[in-house]
Amino acid sequence: QSRVIGEQIMRELQSLDEVAYVRFASVYRSFKDVNEFMSEVKELLEKGQKNKKE
Repeated sequence: QSRVIGEQIMRELQSLDEVAYVRFASVYRSFKDVNEFMSEVKELLEKGQKNKKE
């Protein structure tokens, strides 16, 4: 149940505040290294660019 709540929080944050999303995700997902962190940021940026095109 806590996993469902965490995922829901991440979805909401992603649409509300990208910085808050990345901060929460870094703790929630316990990134092991910078590459994991950068992958998350890259994915967020790609989604943002896709949404701007629509």
